[in-house]
Formats: sequence, C-alpha cells, structure tokens
Amino acid sequence: MMSILVEELLQLVAEFNDREIEFALCGGLAVAAHGFTRATQDIDFLIREESLERAYEAAAKVGFDIRGLDMSFKERTVEIRRVSKIVGEDVISLDLLLVTQHVEDVWEEREWKEVEGEVIPIVSRNGLIKMKRQAGRSQDLTDIERLENEAG
Repeated sequence: MMSILVEELLQLVAEFNDREIEFALCGGLAVAAHGFTRATQDIDFLIREESLERAYEAAAKVGFDIRGLDMSFKERTVEIRRVSKIVGEDVISLDLLLVTQHVEDVWEEREWKEVEGEVIPIVSRNGLIKMKRQAGRSQDLTDIERLENEAG
C-alpha cells in the first residue's frame, strides 16, 4: 500500500507533467528513491524560478493552496517557496526550492528514476549530498553519511 505522501507526490508529478513544468524531486523522498528509507513529512521539488507561478497553479489543482512565507537561507543560496494542504488531520507541505547559481550543476545532473511505476526526475545522489551540505541540519548530515557510505 502506498503512503499518503507518495500518493500526493504522484498527483503533483501528473499535474507538473501536464503543464510541462520541469522539476526534480529532492529532499527526503529523493533520499528514499535512492534506496535509503527515512521518514519525511513533506515533498520537495527543485524548480526554475520562471516556472514558479505555473508550479503554484499545478499544486493548487491537487489541493496545495495554503501559501507559506517565502524563505531564504545562507545569503540567498537557498530559496524556498512553500505550499501546503490539509489531509485529514495532517498538513502536507510542498517545498519548491528554486534553482540558484549554487545548485545549477545539481539541476543539470538530475536523473530519472521509477517511483511506484512512474518515472520522475530526481536529484542525483551527488546532487543531494551537495544540497544537504548547504542545508547542514542534523537530518541532512545523517543523510549525507548514508548517501556517501552505503551503496543504495
């Protein structure tokens, strides 16, 4: 049985594909897609800034219509736009990470992997390591260790 998060992911992928919005799955679900299971509460997409408005429209189509505050970290090297939806008693967030010059190479090196029968673009293992080094939270450091040391 598919998790609610994966179901939401696949709905978002379908909407983004319908609108021909380029994206790459990153964050905890991308770590999982590389073979390292871990709990995560949100969905993270890397997208180009020029796709942002269309991404909001696609997300709203499947219920992600609660806009969060724009977030900037590390002197604007990381730019995040959050939209959320309520599913039962849970809040699920979609974090749209904008491609900045600091992750342009990560964007260029994205791969395609199968998730529940759907082939989707995903940040490469090395790209995830780079993004997680930039973020530097404790969960990111744990993910880096696993991505570097284990064959996924």
